[in-house]
Amino acid sequence: MNTFEEGLLLGILIGEGHFGGDGKQPQITLRMHTRHQALFETMLRLCPGSKLYGPYEHGGRSYFQWMARGQVLRETLLPLLDRLPLRDIDTHVYERYADMKERYHL
Repeated sequence: MNTFEEGLLLGILIGEGHFGGDGKQPQITLRMHTRHQALFETMLRLCPGSKLYGPYEHGGRSYFQWMARGQVLRETLLPLLDRLPLRDIDTHVYERYADMKERYHL
């Protein structure tokens, strides 16, 4: 991943990502309108092993859902996110990220 791709990935995750899990395993989820399909394809390319689900239709909205779990989360995304000064960039995102890491012993 080049510097631009890292910045793109991290910017999307900070702005739109959800840091959580299903109770058994941690995950980062990104849900956006289907018009962002090319961006989701980029996410899949940058994070091999991540998954794209959908398109879904709900409440008049059409969207995709991208998820990163397991190896891609631990080996690709966590090291990138851990290098950031998230606490200084966005306190809310930092708290959600830190909570995910604590709950899932990352």
